[in-house]
Amino acid sequence: MAQLLVRQLALAEKEALRRRAKRHGRSMEEEARLILRQALASDEDATPQRQGLGTRIAALFANAGLEEPIAEWQGETATAAMFEP
Repeated sequence: MAQLLVRQLALAEKEALRRRAKRHGRSMEEEARLILRQALASDEDATPQRQGLGTRIAALFANAGLEEPIAEWQGETATAAMFEP
């Protein structure tokens, strides 16, 4: 098992951890492990939202019925759309 040393923890934070651990009937060390596990688990649950913009856009339009790939605009000059009044 690995060990982790937390430096520069404010006394108020340490005291809050001690009170929380006491409320839950755990040691401060076990309470800190549980907090880390929960934080990391929720971070892993959020991973799909961290996809790139293109991947998210492609997922939104995956069932839109487009059959042909859309051509890239690299090297093309974009112009504003013109609408008739």
